[in-house]
Amino acid sequence: MNKKKIVAGIASFLVVASIFAGCGSSTSSQGSSAKTVKIGLSTDEGGLNDKSFNQAADTGIKKAVKEFGNINYKPIESKKADDYQPNLQALIDNGSDLVFGVGYQMADALQTIANKYPDKKFAIIDNAYDKQPKNVESLIFKSQEGSFLMGVIAAKETKTNKIGFIGGKQGDLIDSFAAGYIAGAKTINPSIDVKVVYADSYDDTAKGKELATTLYNDGYDIVYHAAGGVGIGVFQAAQAIKNSGKAVWAIGVDQDQAVTVPEYKDVILSSMLKRVDTATYDVAKDLKDGKFDGGKVKTFGLKEDGVGYAPSTKDHVSKDILDVVDKYKKAIVDGKIVVPSKIEDAKKFVAPTI
Repeated sequence: MNKKKIVAGIASFLVVASIFAGCGSSTSSQGSSAKTVKIGLSTDEGGLNDKSFNQAADTGIKKAVKEFGNINYKPIESKKADDYQPNLQALIDNGSDLVFGVGYQMADALQTIANKYPDKKFAIIDNAYDKQPKNVESLIFKSQEGSFLMGVIAAKETKTNKIGFIGGKQGDLIDSFAAGYIAGAKTINPSIDVKVVYADSYDDTAKGKELATTLYNDGYDIVYHAAGGVGIGVFQAAQAIKNSGKAVWAIGVDQDQAVTVPEYKDVILSSMLKRVDTATYDVAKDLKDGKFDGGKVKTFGLKEDGVGYAPSTKDHVSKDILDVVDKYKKAIVDGKIVVPSKIEDAKKFVAPTI
């Protein structure tokens, strides 16, 4: 073969190879070109492992990270109110494109930081502002609707006609849980005794155990908590009382707590699901898709599947009772029942015939 032809052939091969290599390089570059977004989250005082509210928020974002891959996520735990603003600032300094504040207690701190950084995006759970900042999305839950179902279950299951409620810190949010619980219970039995107490904390397990023990010893045989980590103490009290031979139950909140704290599943009658995980996942997805709704308030109730009762409820509650619960759930979704969010209204509540 002529030497010139050999050289020409090699050159042609190299040109073709470089074209294919170029195509391969371009494809690889496109495949990895999706912009990585940075998301930060600051808990309230309950911490990431409260088996409840904060953990649910964290779970939703972790689900987004796992599914989409191009999300860089950093959570920070707050131990006290003084941590809120510094933690939010730290997440901004870390380069976060979106920062979550978990809980109404962070409202003022998050608004301060959001106003300081109008080019950044923020989301807050359980708080809407009188004048909603354009770079903040608020995620609100109709906790009273899910709690109504817990009240129906408790009123059907109590043997003493006395049921209790332990809230974290008293205020409009936790009062809405208590109000729904009272309204649901009184719908089943207008003469039922519902006692409401507060721990003034979301992480004091010992306080939860103390308050629940007192309620159980006073004859309140079912206790529902909306108190974050305090609820672990409620379960501890229920377990101790039940082991002593008394028939008592606890009701969990936010997540299916018979699953998140399985060591107490035998005393957890039901849990009121508050789908904080769904909300944080949706916002993370919207950010990734360029659809973040700043300046908006999104509300999650029974109709939106934002609240409800846990799947494990069927382990302890009969189908006949759950049929009644589902009847009231449908009535709320259909607008036939409007559940009160204030305790004083719940005490006067009379459900329509359905």
